[in-house]
Amino acid sequence: MKLAFVLFKYFPYGGLQRDMVRMAAACQLLGYEIHVYTLSWQGEIPEGFHVHLLPARGLRNYVRYRDFIRLLQQALARHPVAAVVGFNRISGLDIYYAADPCFRQEHVENKPYYVRFLARYRFFMRQEEAVFGTVSKTLVLMISGLQLPYFKKYYGISDARIRMLPPGISKDRMAPANKAEIRAGFRREFGLSDDNILLLSVGSGFDMKGFDRGLIAVAALPEELRARVRVFVVGQDKPGPVKRLIQRLGIADIVTLFPGRDDIPRFLQGADFLLHPARHENAGMIIIEAIVAGLPVLTTATCGYACHVEEAAAGRVVASPFRQSALDDTLHEMLTSGMRDEWSSNGIRYGQTRDLYSLHEKAANIIHEYVLADQHTSPA
Repeated sequence: MKLAFVLFKYFPYGGLQRDMVRMAAACQLLGYEIHVYTLSWQGEIPEGFHVHLLPARGLRNYVRYRDFIRLLQQALARHPVAAVVGFNRISGLDIYYAADPCFRQEHVENKPYYVRFLARYRFFMRQEEAVFGTVSKTLVLMISGLQLPYFKKYYGISDARIRMLPPGISKDRMAPANKAEIRAGFRREFGLSDDNILLLSVGSGFDMKGFDRGLIAVAALPEELRARVRVFVVGQDKPGPVKRLIQRLGIADIVTLFPGRDDIPRFLQGADFLLHPARHENAGMIIIEAIVAGLPVLTTATCGYACHVEEAAAGRVVASPFRQSALDDTLHEMLTSGMRDEWSSNGIRYGQTRDLYSLHEKAANIIHEYVLADQHTSPA
């Protein structure tokens, strides 16, 4: 049987994209033929995957996405599948992987009222309604409970259409037995002394991840402490705004920007703290990856997985509503508290005792159960 996996764009360093590939691979092991429909694909195609690039047109993203949906519907009409699994909110999905926050909540509660009259807003609202609205039959896979109250408030989605998933990080993020050796080699490679404090920020979408907030907090550190700090920012996005901010803050000599990389586990072992003050994030996989690697975390309460930092006692969470001064003070406190080793040990122990790894396999089983149930109820 065939499954269609749908997302607007694929690139190898996006969390959503990695989840799609791992979930599809888990379905492949259950015997399904995997077809991916997308606008663009960067990087290698996994063995056995059939990738279909739909030539959607439009000068603006939402216009191109609208044309993509039209082409997708035509393609699926010609080549039916057992189920359509979406990673972006669009109409016509059987199953939706809910990695993004509630679009309507963000725009109604946090944006000027006039944006609701824009064509872009109306397009994305219609797509979100198609997934979460009361007339929809789409099954929703939730990866954290942070946004669920908003979807219920604005769309009235019933619990019967919701399946909660555990996190799904790769076990190669766990602290290995030779972590001290990896750390020493990493710091030699990048010229870091024992006295240097390395802050790591990882993610695609610099504004959403709040990298500017973190850099402002670094610039606010006392001069003597700041002189010891180094910041590595790893991710795929347009670097121009971040580079200009770094220059304006006068910290260009201590900040290094990296494009997306495949060796994140080495960075997790080589760094001293993860700095992740995201503006809004339904989950935040890098938070849990850092915890199990033994890397203490500083994040914000608007991240769905921030709760794991508190449960593991593996760092600090800045409360909502966000205040820059609170982040500044918390960063200073963490760097001078002497708690790093304790937070690190707590995180490693947490990763050894909790299910933080099975998201993709459990999602594949849910998809399989959906297909079997749909076959059972379909007319002969």
